Amino acid sequence: MTDLPDVPDAIVPNDNPDLQAVLAAWHTATLRLEQTHQALREEVRHLTDELEVKNRELARKNRLADLGQMAAHVAHEVRNNLVPITLYLSLLQRRLSEDPDALNVVDKISVAFTELDATVNDLLHFTSDRDPRWQMFSLRKLVVEVQQSLAPQFLAQAIEMNIDVPEGTFVTADKDMLGRAVLNLMLNALDAMPDGGSLYVTSCSGRGGFELEIADTGPGLSEDTKARAFEPFFATKLGRTGLGLAIVYRIAEVHGGDCTAVNCPEGGAAFTLRIPQATALEAAA
Repeated sequence: MTDLPDVPDAIVPNDNPDLQAVLAAWHTATLRLEQTHQALREEVRHLTDELEVKNRELARKNRLADLGQMAAHVAHEVRNNLVPITLYLSLLQRRLSEDPDALNVVDKISVAFTELDATVNDLLHFTSDRDPRWQMFSLRKLVVEVQQSLAPQFLAQAIEMNIDVPEGTFVTADKDMLGRAVLNLMLNALDAMPDGGSLYVTSCSGRGGFELEIADTGPGLSEDTKARAFEPFFATKLGRTGLGLAIVYRIAEVHGGDCTAVNCPEGGAAFTLRIPQATALEAAA
């Protein structure tokens, strides 16, 4: 809006107070109108930016839904073919038990199929569309169980584990899903510390829900990795499916929460899983 010029005092009769009052009111109204117009322009710009973000997010979710359907179909087909192949390999290993060289080759093939099976499992977990099975359980006990399942890897990589989750912390969530999320976050931390380090698991609870943070002392995340960490099939290392963190975020989403990634001030990266307990309790009721 174009500012209206001020009326020179010379053309405003000083002996006409009524006219002066009208002009003053008109000037004040003009200023307010311009301020309102500016505020509306800012609000329109803000809403337009929000709409663009929402549209991009909707398009992303639609692409992921299509990708999920395709991945689920491929995963089931691959798994159906893995079952007989695994059986045949087992029989072949028995027949070649006295031929070390041939047995070594078969063992390598078996390892490759084991890794393929792990990839299929990741795809199936990522494309799983079931609702959470809500139950109350000890968060510390769950974390300890996952840590114990990975104890050989912690020992092999000389990684120190630190769990700061209070004994009395009980949460309402899908225990299997949350266990899978914690497992993937710990595996991600192990990948970041091949030469040793420390892994920290901390939690805090409030009226709105709980947060579980898993932090490592690795090299941290690049800006690109932070921005794309939860994208399906995004991996920074060869031989990885790039689905581990995508599964974590999906699990958080179906619980009504989210997961974030940041670099720690003292080095390393931290992933924080947030689950709102108000939503969980309503769903479990």
